[in-house]
Amino acid sequence: QLQLVESGGGLVQTGGSLRLSCAASGGTFSMYTMGWFRQAPGKEREDVAAVYWSGVTVYYADSVKGRFTISRDNAKNMVYLQMNSLRPEDTAVYYCAARPNSGYKFDYWGQGTQVTVSS
Repeated sequence: QLQLVESGGGLVQTGGSLRLSCAASGGTFSMYTMGWFRQAPGKEREDVAAVYWSGVTVYYADSVKGRFTISRDNAKNMVYLQMNSLRPEDTAVYYCAARPNSGYKFDYWGQGTQVTVSS
């Protein structure tokens, strides 16, 4: 059973940067495509970015393109989300998730980390 633990959230001013980390354990990390999602209060969960096992980026939401970068380190079982030029609308709980490389559904989720961007 793959387990995911996020870290790195916090409070930052508009225009600032944060780097989120997600540590995976309990499975073969390279067998999973990894993703970041977020959910703001009163809104539906939104997919942010995803990366294949090889490190090739699968997806960025239009709202974060050019500002956020997803990456992974298979040797360390880690996935990262570098967030630059943060905006108040980026405020949300950010979740790390995993799906099997051959699958379509993200089955494994972390507990989330809060990101708050002040104006």
